[in-house]
Amino acid sequence: MGAVMLDLDLLRSFVSVVDAGGFTRAGERVHRSQSTVSQQIKRLEDSLQRPLFHRAGKQVTPTEDGEVLLSYARRILALAEEARDVLTRPGHEGAVRLGIPEDFAAYRLTELLASFSRSRPGLRLDVRADQSKYLRRDLERGELDLALLKRDAGEKGALAVWPERVHWVTSRVHPVDLSGTSIPLIGFPAGCLYRTRAIHAIEAAGKTWHMAYSSSSLAGIQAAVAAGLGLSILSEMAIQQGHRVLSAADGFAPIDETELALVAAPDASPATLRLADSLAAFCGSVQAQAA
Repeated sequence: MGAVMLDLDLLRSFVSVVDAGGFTRAGERVHRSQSTVSQQIKRLEDSLQRPLFHRAGKQVTPTEDGEVLLSYARRILALAEEARDVLTRPGHEGAVRLGIPEDFAAYRLTELLASFSRSRPGLRLDVRADQSKYLRRDLERGELDLALLKRDAGEKGALAVWPERVHWVTSRVHPVDLSGTSIPLIGFPAGCLYRTRAIHAIEAAGKTWHMAYSSSSLAGIQAAVAAGLGLSILSEMAIQQGHRVLSAADGFAPIDETELALVAAPDASPATLRLADSLAAFCGSVQAQAA
């Protein structure tokens, strides 16, 4: 098979067919007739030499290959949209794609980002809050320009790093009975740095544990702790009024082998590095207050 050029127009129709669940409704979305959309999908299938849809009457669902193409198609179309947006913006400075941890998203960082954005009307700022393992992956893939992420202390490669104090927390009103046979844990899904640290600390203390509540949402974890569903470990900025911090006297010393790192892509633009300077100053002041 020779080189296949993916036509944006065909990809747009392809995504609209998936989202609409059929050719007729997809045609309405992209202002084309149903037969035109059908022909476009056939052209796309012919160029890739594989079927992209299962057809059952008027209902169409993507094949396995269609599912794979869909994730790429959405990213390709979003990038094309971003390129057009950036290049047609007056006095454009380009775009900066920033990744931040979830506990920072709910913190004062949003104010800093808003003022940075207002001071540079020619710059497009795209911010995404996520788990650090995903931010790191997307930085390596070239899908982010800059990321603040949590990682094991002492790793190499960062513009700036700050030691992080992470505390065990239980509910202030409904504290967990720590004398039970198994410690109920609350945390992010498997692969989260904090979750791994919590499990290691409990096992090192010779205690047994079970996951009582797992959530990919920080707000969900904070609520579950406050309700008394289990113990969790949270950074100082994520601890709330409904939480009680456990101490070494309770048998739960703070965990201090993690750090917050500011990492930029190798080819970071001047605008990215300017934002990095602002973030470094912000994180420095937050960590100083926490110390």
